[in-house]
Amino acid sequence: MKHTLLIKDWLSSFLSLLFPRCCVVCGRPLAKGEECICTVCNINLPRTNYHLRKDNPVERLFWGQIPLERATSFFFYEKGSDFRLILHRLKYGGQKEIGAIMGRYMAAELLSSNFFQGIDVIIPIPLHKKKQQIRGYNQSEWIARGIAAVTGIPIDTESILRKKNTETQTRKSVFERRDNVEGIFELQHPKTLAGKHILIVDDVLTTGSTTLACASCLVNVEGIRISILTLATA
Repeated sequence: MKHTLLIKDWLSSFLSLLFPRCCVVCGRPLAKGEECICTVCNINLPRTNYHLRKDNPVERLFWGQIPLERATSFFFYEKGSDFRLILHRLKYGGQKEIGAIMGRYMAAELLSSNFFQGIDVIIPIPLHKKKQQIRGYNQSEWIARGIAAVTGIPIDTESILRKKNTETQTRKSVFERRDNVEGIFELQHPKTLAGKHILIVDDVLTTGSTTLACASCLVNVEGIRISILTLATA
């Protein structure tokens, strides 16, 4: 057994020399223990620290519209920023594992703030089945997987269905975004969520229209409580 582990470790080191894993931001080879992003680039990513503010801008987007417990976005999404490159590779570069890695990073830093306290289920915002077939995966689900790996909170991908394949929200106004996502989600199993505290997870929050549309299909569930976590806010 010991010899097998030594051989595996040697093979891993040998392959790293031939095909070094590189940081998706700066392109430098990753050190042992680093995943996807080097330590320096990770430290320099633009964190919002909104989870430390009860009245943060993300929470204010949803006040009075859903039974909200807490809400935050972890990074700022800015044009030309390093984080934009990470998200582009996650959504369009086929690198779904970036979602899980970033989800773990985010959850590990949020744990000390008790952000996840009392949450029963994680629901990643679903993609329409056609879009998911084209992309091959739902990036929000992979972010949720990373969060679940750290927190132990189960993921539910069955209770909410995205029944309409909408146009991209990019370059749409606030009002156009709301119209574009109206009625696109459908709740499938309301009884299983009764009395639960739900964490809705998505990649990027812009106007909040998609997140609100998803959360709105939960508001009539008895005893429901909702929290929101996105990887970034634009």
